[in-house]
Amino acid sequence: MSEPDAAPAPSAAPRSPWWRLALLIVLLVAAAGSLLLWSPTELLSGGLANRLPGYWFGPLFALVYAVGTLAFVPRPALNAAAGLLLGIQQGVALAVLGTTLGAALAFALGRGLGREALRPYLRGKVLGALDRRFTEQGFRSVLVLRLLPGMPFQAANYGAAFSGVRFTPFLLATAIGVVPTTAVYVTAAASADRPGSAAFLLSAGVIALLGVGTVVGLWRTARNRRRAAAG
Repeated sequence: MSEPDAAPAPSAAPRSPWWRLALLIVLLVAAAGSLLLWSPTELLSGGLANRLPGYWFGPLFALVYAVGTLAFVPRPALNAAAGLLLGIQQGVALAVLGTTLGAALAFALGRGLGREALRPYLRGKVLGALDRRFTEQGFRSVLVLRLLPGMPFQAANYGAAFSGVRFTPFLLATAIGVVPTTAVYVTAAASADRPGSAAFLLSAGVIALLGVGTVVGLWRTARNRRRAAAG
């Protein structure tokens, strides 16, 4: 008689999503920690434009901008560098390109390394409703996130990656939705040497309104949470 087949070895598959999530966390921590060694804004404004041919500077600027977003550099700082170095028109175009590229990279990392591990936790009442909204109305939902003042860019990237939104609607909504705030910050930086100009005054006024809108939004969120806890 032939010997019975050996029992199959325990599969490591159930653990793999958590290993991928751990890798994502390590990558994000490393990206943020890399700012101790380099600064995207200093690299972009530290004479880089004078050391490179013009046709190389634009793509490199967009790439550095994208990596900066992955390293959690605030977009207003990157947009200010775009305005100071490139002026309004080229600065807005390359800043939007860098933003979109950075969002695409973050989405790919989040979707590939973290989504499978976190999907089981999106079944609660609130998170489940948000997930269904992003799955069914991906473009509109992402567009609203991009237009909301004070919404953290990186949080929106990974939140969308963990949801059911598809890549193409996410990317299109990002490219469209970041234009207003990008244009405001780039214009403010590009016209900072002319503080009395209409461009600077208008962009500074919009930035102030965005700040007020953010504070009001945070206050309303905190108030609603207190009411929900009391009720």
